[in-house]
Amino acid sequence: MNKYLTHRVAAAITFMIVASQFTASEIRAADGDMQNASRIRQAIQKSLPLLTESARGSMEKRARCFTCHNQGLPILALSTAKTRGFKIDAGELRKQVKFTADFLAKNQKNYLAGKGQGGQTDTAGYALWALENGNWKPDETTAAVAEYLLLWQKNLPHWKPQSRRPPTEQSPFTSTHVALRGLKSFGTTEQSDRIKNRINQVRKWLTETKAEDTEDRVFRLRSLQLAGATDEVKRAAKDLLQSQRADGGWAQLPDMESDTYATGTALVALHQAAELPTTDPAYQRGIQFLLKAQLADGSWHVKTRSKPIQTYYESGYPHEKDQFISISAASWATVALALALPATVE
Repeated sequence: MNKYLTHRVAAAITFMIVASQFTASEIRAADGDMQNASRIRQAIQKSLPLLTESARGSMEKRARCFTCHNQGLPILALSTAKTRGFKIDAGELRKQVKFTADFLAKNQKNYLAGKGQGGQTDTAGYALWALENGNWKPDETTAAVAEYLLLWQKNLPHWKPQSRRPPTEQSPFTSTHVALRGLKSFGTTEQSDRIKNRINQVRKWLTETKAEDTEDRVFRLRSLQLAGATDEVKRAAKDLLQSQRADGGWAQLPDMESDTYATGTALVALHQAAELPTTDPAYQRGIQFLLKAQLADGSWHVKTRSKPIQTYYESGYPHEKDQFISISAASWATVALALALPATVE
């Protein structure tokens, strides 16, 4: 027997010895985990090109306007996928982040005066979140936006949306979350005392105010975590978990069917704000819902329930007049799926 065959026989014997230490059920479970991971990777790989092209398309069609649905959330999805080893269009991601920063810079004087821009808290907060995900360094513009968030609606116990475009722009919990996140990520040392006072004020409202639907539950949970309300975070996470449907998904409203947007936002919030392991059965049921809901072209389709307030345009994402909620849903779904995979070391 030559040396090559000797090594092959030795390797085979070693494998049989190791394999014999595992039960059949353990081997099947391991095989199932590998197949599930493969399905998740395939789903993400199909989603990323659509998100990238649609973000680019929106930037070209709306050259003066940052959008939460076509810039903010795709940036979140792309940056998360990158942490899981997916190859993304890094140049396009940099362009999207720079586009967001430039959009904010044009309004710097208004921010310092507490006036903001169209969309007010939601737009400013989501834009800062996009910069956070794009690893943007704090600068004079981000400090000005933080100042705006401190001045805007300062007499209210929370921030509230300027527009009503459910589900993404209607909940005071969503507006409060993106504002808190912006302050914590980009607030300056000089603003720190006022930020601390504002957080204390908002924490009281968060703990005393009940969530009415999934959007509320998701962003109340995230806001409580940012505000440091540890005990209430646990209760809020339980409340969100209890609203999971038998099909593994979540619905925007009690009388609606489960959909990708509600499910993606719920899963990400449970993992990031409440530290629910992605191996938890509830998270895994949600993952299976998302995998089944993805269409052959790599997109997810969610029907809009928002009345249009702007001129319609095609960004490049499928589903026509449902494209903006669908790309939002796809971004959250992509993040939820990516989080279920192990992080890679860059």
